[in-house]
Amino acid sequence: MTISNRSRDAIKAVFEPIALAMGRVGLTPDALTLIGFAITTTGAILVALQHWTIGGIVVFIGGAFDMFDGTLARATGRVSRWGAFLDSVFDRGGEAIVYIGIVFGAAVDEHTRVPILATSAMAAAFMVSYVRARAEGLGFSPGKGMAAVGLMPREIRLVILSLGLIFADSPNIKALEPTLAIITIGATLTVIQRILNVRSQAIAAATEQPTEQEQM
Repeated sequence: MTISNRSRDAIKAVFEPIALAMGRVGLTPDALTLIGFAITTTGAILVALQHWTIGGIVVFIGGAFDMFDGTLARATGRVSRWGAFLDSVFDRGGEAIVYIGIVFGAAVDEHTRVPILATSAMAAAFMVSYVRARAEGLGFSPGKGMAAVGLMPREIRLVILSLGLIFADSPNIKALEPTLAIITIGATLTVIQRILNVRSQAIAAATEQPTEQEQM
């Protein structure tokens, strides 16, 4: 299971009227990026305070803003490299702070497995993003090609993590254990899939290059 670029664009098109409405009241794509980060941070604080269900809902809402900023930028012709950079940086920051909130909240409840699983899930999730960034920086899968590779891109991780938080119940937060384990395994498999995808591209590119004898 994964989200193709066509499906991703179709989902974002649904959010376009909302994004345009936000633009009409004066919000810019960069402002939406920062608002989404602020909402996600609020959700992470709620999670750290062990308000798991409401925290999960707020985290999901904050993550949904990732749909709004890019959609508004494309709809208004304000797509820029700066905006893409800002969006990526705050997406990673928001994801990290949620996992930190989980670790803190679980530690207060004196759970041991949840903090370990949260740390492993965060590491695996960051590797997914790093592999994509590194691959695209080296010229592999330009545009949004790498975004559609793998079982667990950010959108899927967000849904799974939010559901786990919503169904967690302090002081019994065992619902988070399978959730975080699924993210760890799924994100790790996604990293492997993306590495293999880049390897295939590298082999194909090397095969297409003419040999020295052919060039003569």
